[in-house]
Amino acid sequence: MQKLKQGDEVIVLIGKDKGKRGRISKFLKEKILVEGVNQVKKHQKPNPNAGVQGGIIEKEMPIHKSNVALYNPAAKAADKVGFKTLEDGRKVRYFKSNNEIIDV
Repeated sequence: MQKLKQGDEVIVLIGKDKGKRGRISKFLKEKILVEGVNQVKKHQKPNPNAGVQGGIIEKEMPIHKSNVALYNPAAKAADKVGFKTLEDGRKVRYFKSNNEIIDV
């Protein structure tokens, strides 16, 4: 079980987008794509065979997963994540600051 999952709301801790929040859209080994974070401008060459138009496009680039933390809406801040086993045997994630369970 991982501390971060696809669809989780995270907050960026380090870098040019420090403090921005977004949802995890994709995992790429040790890096993740977060919606609206780490936007760069890319000069794209046109490709008529693939139907791609050329020009300058904005694109999301991956950010290392150690540079983000799970966002706790109750505390309105980044929070550490822990694991605990419930009485019925399920393993769930919880916020360490207030012991609130993330997975239902």
